[in-house]
Amino acid sequence: MQIHIEASELPGRTCGPDTDFAGFENIHVGVQRKDRPGELLGLHPGDAEHASWTLDCTAAPTADGFDVSGPYIQNRLGGCFVYLSWGTVDGSGAFTMFRRAKLMVSDIGAEVLEAAARTGHLTARLRLTDDAGQPRCARVRPPDISWSATDGGGGSAGA
Repeated sequence: MQIHIEASELPGRTCGPDTDFAGFENIHVGVQRKDRPGELLGLHPGDAEHASWTLDCTAAPTADGFDVSGPYIQNRLGGCFVYLSWGTVDGSGAFTMFRRAKLMVSDIGAEVLEAAARTGHLTARLRLTDDAGQPRCARVRPPDISWSATDGGGGSAGA
């Protein structure tokens, strides 16, 4: 199965300080590889029009639904998720993380996961700017993200 993440409304390459945010410049976002915080897939600048990633994974049926696993699927206490890592990129191209968002795969309804396992495509759509105008972080759950089984072209496959 493939997970397609389609992100819009990125916060910008520079975000000023706020009460709980230090403020950063040359902001980028990418998907963190499982257990490797320094290894990122598809780094996008924070001022891009949109960002997207495609993750290969498996969805194995279990007694409780589906076990989703793969190189970019984290599985910790509290559930299965994908990390979007926010950081700065310096002049040498080094990435320094300052914040992460958790896209909670474990919160996806069983009917959506079952349909996605049939079609081979699961799509997540979300805005990457939070309500304060900063890079979205913490657990991302509906209504801030929508998950759907798709036909591979982004169209809904139904449940």
